[in-house]
Amino acid sequence: MTKLIFGALTILTVTATAPAAMAQDAAAGKTSFNKCLACHAIGEGAKNKVGPELNGLDGRKSGTAPDYNYSDANKNSGITWNEAQFKEYIKDPKAKIPGTKMAFAGIKNETEINNLWTYVSQFDKDGKIKQ
Repeated sequence: MTKLIFGALTILTVTATAPAAMAQDAAAGKTSFNKCLACHAIGEGAKNKVGPELNGLDGRKSGTAPDYNYSDANKNSGITWNEAQFKEYIKDPKAKIPGTKMAFAGIKNETEINNLWTYVSQFDKDGKIKQ
């Protein structure tokens, strides 16, 4: 009986703290996104800058943000952005897509990469946070 109660309490604790952990990850990802702000925008009203706006990145085909002039390498990469593709790309963009215009050395820290994905992937194509 004690094991059952302990197990139930553990499940309740994990369930109750999961949204808080997600919020912390997104907050840390927002801080990490500051490295991206010089070239990219995200959120409501985001516009292309030196790089394309990143709303709705999860599930978007590479090279398809409206009104952005992509490199041929990016347009022809065949990538559909998802968590795995993004995480591999952000570590070393030029290795993932040789010929990309993105002049960024990459992020090597796995926790930072995870947090950044959590932040970026929460925005839908209109820049609203997914519910």
